[in-house]
Amino acid sequence: MNPTQLLVVDDHTLFRRGLIALLSQDGRFAIAGQAGDMGEALRCCGARQPDVILLDNHLPGVRGVDGIPALKDVYPLARILMLTVSENEDDLAAAMLAGADGYLLKTVETAQLCDSIDKVLGGECVISPEMMTKFVSAFRSKTPVARDGAGALLPQAAAEDAAVDSLSTREREILGLIARGDSNKLIARELDIAETTVKVHVQHIFRKLNLTSRVQVAVYAAARGLG
Repeated sequence: MNPTQLLVVDDHTLFRRGLIALLSQDGRFAIAGQAGDMGEALRCCGARQPDVILLDNHLPGVRGVDGIPALKDVYPLARILMLTVSENEDDLAAAMLAGADGYLLKTVETAQLCDSIDKVLGGECVISPEMMTKFVSAFRSKTPVARDGAGALLPQAAAEDAAVDSLSTREREILGLIARGDSNKLIARELDIAETTVKVHVQHIFRKLNLTSRVQVAVYAAARGLG
């Protein structure tokens, strides 16, 4: 298999070089490029078309979370994994809403980071465990269920409730575990079912809720208190 091409974006030169040195020791990865600011990242992303972008938030000029849409415009196929010191729930919410595929703190162990890169490349949502509570609370507060003055659900919210009601008991269980950030493998282990069965349930959840990614499912569940 060809190694996963990585673009490392961080304004701290020593950290960036150290991270590149660590990742280069893993045969699964190759360094497509590196950048110290968003302008350089955009140029490198367009020229190198990386599989995964490791993106810091605290960049000079344009913050990482604010540059995500531009990176997606330059190369839509790139997965974006935030790697930052920011534990701010607003930064987390902004990153996920902008299209990030994961959010990790820089305290992450190297092995966990490498595994997380593989997961986001496979379409999974990866969030640092210590950020999950903030993830849920951020979306619960920012996306309330819409009701009219009499307390009745507005049409869109009513349709969303109907979609949730269409989920089976098992699908609702899996929805909650996705919101927690669990992989298919972890879900299979927790529910004592085959991983292939989990994949089938996840596809049913996507279809019934009209969603296309685990990130969207996690955001949806968190916003509605289903996590």
